[in-house]
Amino acid sequence: MPKSKNQYLSDAWSNGLFDRKVVFCTGGSGTICSAQVRAMVHLGADACIVGRNVENAEQVAKDIATCRKGAKVLGIGNIDVRKIESLNAAVERCVKELGGLDFVIAGAAGNFLAPITQLSTNAFKSVIDIDVLGSYNTLKATIPHLIKSADAHRTDGVNTPVGGTGGRIIFISATIQYTGVPLQTHLGAAKSAVDSLSGSIALEMGPRGVTSNVICPGAIAGTEGLSRLAKAESSGSKDGLETIPLGRLGTVKEIADATVFLFSDAGSYVNGDRVIVDGGAWRMGQGIAGPGSGFAYPKSVLSDAPISGVQGTKKSPTKL
Repeated sequence: MPKSKNQYLSDAWSNGLFDRKVVFCTGGSGTICSAQVRAMVHLGADACIVGRNVENAEQVAKDIATCRKGAKVLGIGNIDVRKIESLNAAVERCVKELGGLDFVIAGAAGNFLAPITQLSTNAFKSVIDIDVLGSYNTLKATIPHLIKSADAHRTDGVNTPVGGTGGRIIFISATIQYTGVPLQTHLGAAKSAVDSLSGSIALEMGPRGVTSNVICPGAIAGTEGLSRLAKAESSGSKDGLETIPLGRLGTVKEIADATVFLFSDAGSYVNGDRVIVDGGAWRMGQGIAGPGSGFAYPKSVLSDAPISGVQGTKKSPTKL
């Protein structure tokens, strides 16, 4: 269903900002990533989103394309980011059909709630594989094209590059790794690695003109992550909002705006950084399964009972 602009993009940006550019996004069918891509397409870019589910990827791509007349948005399903061959094929199709690749959003992720007592080695590994290996594979499959785009759109920081910007990658991370959050050992470890990966890319690829940054969303309203990892009665509750300095949940538009900033000329000198978009909540120790999620500490980690009350839980507990 077509969305009104104020749901995914502020009025701060000029139409046509990303004309003739192409953005490639893993996890592009998700609530946050689809808003990021929709904002880019609204501002002139064409796009390729990839995911596991064929029908979902194709449907979301068609929906995103409605935000701008003439927009080209590919939706490619049956892509496993844990397999480099799968991503290579998707990138090859993107470049062939859309004419190139200028921006990348590495947004594929997996998560659930489980204390260490119920977290098996395989469950831990599954999140590491999707988040860390998947992010690395996304980089490996796209970096030759990012280097090419960066070389064609060099900036001196004063003059806007001819034809706009290019050669930039954003990784979608989190904030829980900065303080530690119960029930999220696996995700904290994975996102720490993603942050480190981005920093290394910034150093190695910066001399080639490629920038690498991380966006760290907090609790964002209406997202699958919030519905899966916080109890319904606590999400948006008075107690939950009191743990966020700005006193409200974030919106997908605010993540999309951060994306546009980093990919635009305004973000040309931002490299190897983390852009935290969470209303200041991480400084309160706030995060998924933290204060405001409906899980009382330390009760939630002392109980041997399986996590309940949310969609994103591990199905069968393991033993220490």
